[in-house]
Amino acid sequence: MDLLTSSLLCPLLIWLLLQAFNSIINGRKSSQQKLPPGPPRMPIIGNLIDLGDKPHRSFTKLAQIHGPVMSLKLGSLITVVVSSETMAKEILQKQDIVFSNLTMIDAIRACQHHEVWLTWIPVSPLWRTLRKVCNTRIFASMKVDTTQYLRRNKIQELIANVGESCPKGEAINIGQAAFNTTINLLAQEFRKIVCDIMVEAGKPNLADYFPLLKKIGPKGVRHWMTVHFDKLLSLFSNVFDERWQSRQSQDYTASNDVLDTLLDIIEGCNKTIVTNLLLLASVRSPLRKALLTSTCRKDHPFITAIASTIRIVAARTTRLNPCPNCPTVTPLPAGSNANLCGFKVLEGSQVLVNVWAIGKDRSIWNNPNSFMPERSLGFEIDVKGRDFGLIPFGAGRRIWPGLPLANRMLHLILGYLINCFDWNLEGGIPPNEMNMKEKYGIAVQMVEPLPAVLTLV
Repeated sequence: MDLLTSSLLCPLLIWLLLQAFNSIINGRKSSQQKLPPGPPRMPIIGNLIDLGDKPHRSFTKLAQIHGPVMSLKLGSLITVVVSSETMAKEILQKQDIVFSNLTMIDAIRACQHHEVWLTWIPVSPLWRTLRKVCNTRIFASMKVDTTQYLRRNKIQELIANVGESCPKGEAINIGQAAFNTTINLLAQEFRKIVCDIMVEAGKPNLADYFPLLKKIGPKGVRHWMTVHFDKLLSLFSNVFDERWQSRQSQDYTASNDVLDTLLDIIEGCNKTIVTNLLLLASVRSPLRKALLTSTCRKDHPFITAIASTIRIVAARTTRLNPCPNCPTVTPLPAGSNANLCGFKVLEGSQVLVNVWAIGKDRSIWNNPNSFMPERSLGFEIDVKGRDFGLIPFGAGRRIWPGLPLANRMLHLILGYLINCFDWNLEGGIPPNEMNMKEKYGIAVQMVEPLPAVLTLV
């Protein structure tokens, strides 16, 4: 028993000593460089203990002490966190070539997904090709507009489903209802898989902070992500195969939706290696976001009348609770030594843009923690990456490609729900007393779903 214990403890002790030695060496090198200020670091773990269960809030508190550009040691990785509009613009626009690639978190390596997922592959000819396909064939305004009838049908389904609870006075989870309506009958299975992926991807993973652990391959986050990705790809494959078979029949009528668009692209290409890569990337990346999503336009009379108000409400909601992005933009590794506000960002460091903190910046927003959409009446709201005080979808060359589709769907769903129903919280709870506690993950979510009682107008 003693021999077995010693054989297990010795490698661990050696690894800890190596990590401590590496931390000392890196600390000496860092002291010779003008790195951004930051909190004191502990041996081996660095500042991991400072993150807590809500890293975006912890980063914000630390930035109030150390400034809008600060450095932390997360495990063995030097991490620079920026929390101001000016620095976000510097990274995502002015120096976007240096910070164009994303830090590969271990969970995304499940099923080799990082090799074909548009979000994660490095800037390259393949990335540019896939990005062009998204911008011109899938998420282009003209293409999205051709599916207007699908959007109308889905919104009618949503109103009908939600309206069934009104006579009974039942409280409903509007988030779940909207999700189920946005996609199709596969909603329940799809939603569960996506939620499982979001939970796993949002978990702290030691392999992201100590790269050596990736080689050891512990049965952890990546294992469960592989299980969930397999389920998701199997679900997509069934939908894909079913549509492919339907297109072979003589009486098939094209719907011109996202899936038809992907199949048109594939059929128009030669069966080469490039075609296979495009197919894999198209199915696994844009399809994951948009395959089962119907899109919407603001073309109904009442929507047109309140379009600006809807945009303001949606924009201010994403300011207070950034989504679908993480509250901190995905880590961007520095491709070479960079300079930020006179500080050095060394090659190999990762940079985090704290979108949540920027949305709470008092130099940009008055009463930043208050939901006051009326403050923006009179000027245009831009969430498309040009106004760096509000970048819920990111900015620069890595901005979320599905933004045109999400913009249409979000505004129309919100407009219809506000127009058709009066809203009250379950139990008559005043809005200022609702439970706003959040939990951190790939997107910030409420700890407890918010049930609402609706009345038809």
